[in-house]
Amino acid sequence: MVSESSVDGVAIVAASGVIDMLTAPQLEAALRDALVKEPGSLVVDLTEVEFLASAGMGVLVAAHEEAGETTRLCVVAEGPATSRPLKLVGIADIVPLFATLDEAVASLRG
Repeated sequence: MVSESSVDGVAIVAASGVIDMLTAPQLEAALRDALVKEPGSLVVDLTEVEFLASAGMGVLVAAHEEAGETTRLCVVAEGPATSRPLKLVGIADIVPLFATLDEAVASLRG
């Protein structure tokens, strides 16, 4: 499941459950919808994600590329199901990674 919201002018796309080849298109569509609005900042919140497959990681990389210079994009992920794979494959090297939504929002506002 994917939802969109905003906090203090920061766009947030939050996913939950499993992100795999069947559900990654939902996340991709939500991120595209958010990026079309050209927010200054976008947080992808994976706090409630139980499993992140390579298809989901590919969506994050594509969103980072699509955001370009106009939107600052970051990811909230903590734990072995999300942050660990993002670090292992090197995505955390190109997309800022935060442990909590509050940390991410504070970073983007600062």
